[in-house]
Amino acid sequence: MTKPSGSESLVELLARTALEDRQAFAELYTRTSAKLFGVIKRILNRQDVAEDVLQDCYVVIWQRAGDYNSAIASPISWMATIARNKAIDKKRSSSERLSQNAVPVDEEIASLLATPLDEAERSDRLASLTDCLEKLPPDRRQMVLLAYLYGFSRDEIGVKFSRPVSTVKTILRRALENLKGCLDGRA
Repeated sequence: MTKPSGSESLVELLARTALEDRQAFAELYTRTSAKLFGVIKRILNRQDVAEDVLQDCYVVIWQRAGDYNSAIASPISWMATIARNKAIDKKRSSSERLSQNAVPVDEEIASLLATPLDEAERSDRLASLTDCLEKLPPDRRQMVLLAYLYGFSRDEIGVKFSRPVSTVKTILRRALENLKGCLDGRA
């Protein structure tokens, strides 16, 4: 097996990882772990738990590297989705949902709208999603981001916005329909 070069793309590293190339996987980890850790840490807020989830994330990447499709997403977006989902699963399974150590959400949302996923590669689809999110009313946009980026439950969102859970569900469903329509219009 050849040693991965510094110029080797993440797509190539994922393809070699799918063939169980440990050197490619090590290079993939080296080049992407800081970004994925940032995604996870933003959701979980605890260093120790985030480190455990990061390891779980790379187990999934190792096992599912063959499922990656470059026509659907960039490698970092695909891996960030895995990391985000693992972090949300961990947060939802945790009994300590809203700790006193949590970072204030409103400040994070404001910075998130300016640069979603921070250092993650921006694809055309991400830019379109950002544009479509901007078209939502601010409270709807915050609800969508809290639910699908930060992993808040509908109950937690209901408390934050002083709305019944059934109303939150309806708002989220309609906001997602609006986002889908907006994104389909750009295709």
